[in-house]
Amino acid sequence: MAQLQLKNLYKQYRNKKSKQQNDFAVNDFSLTCNDGEFVGILGPSGCGKTTTLRMIAGLEEITKGEIFIGDTKVNDIHPKDRQIGLAFEDYALYPPLNVYDNIAFNLRAKKISEQKIHEQITQIAPLLKVDDLLDSRPVGLSGGQKQRVNIARAIIRKPKLLLLDEPLSHLDGKMRQVLRTEIKRLHKEINCTTIIVTHDQLEAMSLADKIAIMKDGKLQQFGTPLEVYDDPANEFVAGFIGEPPMNLMTVKISKNMDEFFFDFPKSEVKISVPQRYHSVIVDGMTVKLGVRPMDVLIGDKTSKGSRVHVAVFENLGEERKISVRVGDEFLTLTTAEEIRLKHGDIIRLQVKAEKTHLFDVETGQRIRATD
Repeated sequence: MAQLQLKNLYKQYRNKKSKQQNDFAVNDFSLTCNDGEFVGILGPSGCGKTTTLRMIAGLEEITKGEIFIGDTKVNDIHPKDRQIGLAFEDYALYPPLNVYDNIAFNLRAKKISEQKIHEQITQIAPLLKVDDLLDSRPVGLSGGQKQRVNIARAIIRKPKLLLLDEPLSHLDGKMRQVLRTEIKRLHKEINCTTIIVTHDQLEAMSLADKIAIMKDGKLQQFGTPLEVYDDPANEFVAGFIGEPPMNLMTVKISKNMDEFFFDFPKSEVKISVPQRYHSVIVDGMTVKLGVRPMDVLIGDKTSKGSRVHVAVFENLGEERKISVRVGDEFLTLTTAEEIRLKHGDIIRLQVKAEKTHLFDVETGQRIRATD
């Protein structure tokens, strides 16, 4: 187990045809993963998260910056000497070998005795629930079983740092859920500092102690799952985290007497601006308003909320999802109430003022309210 530090990490690729440098795939990326911590690197495809992981592993050359595992700078250390375990999304098992020999492969390459190898496999196999598969060959295994073997092969080396690159991406929904639980349990049992790269926010939120959210090679926010969900640093994080995603709508601030309102273009909908925002807004200002679907409520007949027409109603079993048209945009809300609505029905909107977020329309950065 060891602390991982990434300091001002850059990765830039050279275009082989033009021999010109492309934009940075990873751009000034810094974070610290403490001993025994489980950190998720989350972001859309092409954001640089796998490139970052490969630089940690030593599989990609670093353009600029430093990587420390414990107190050791590993920039120039060979991958096999970095004391890491690595499991890719592709299982990369050796088809002619059975599960036992696949797990033992790296240890045999290090000339470890067969007795020691047997002792370690006997310890590791039950943790990954592959102890009854040791005589089987990869061709007869399910995707979930193959990934368990893949992870067993990574951790049997007793690494200081375990790196998981999209380990669940090839699995179906049910198996992903099962293996998420297994990976979380395994992390607690082996107590190994772990980094997982994923584009699946549910995966990151459920597994990681902290989440690093990336976009276009840059770190957008680093914090606990609750912090990035409740206190997003910018519009991208706000829209990326959460299912259904946060409603993000362009509104104009209007003032009537001493009260401010959020006005929605091409709509009669008005929402009162919480008092805590009054010191950071002015009449006529345009902002991006963010509110999560569960923080938009359906008011009763006596409610002062704005009247809107239901565009789409979805009964999802445990909750109902309702979309309403507000001007040219759609606003989504969810509720656990046992209600039945149809297209064209009229409801009244109420918004939890304390749960709203404001973002700058130009930069996307959060506009912080005063307490």
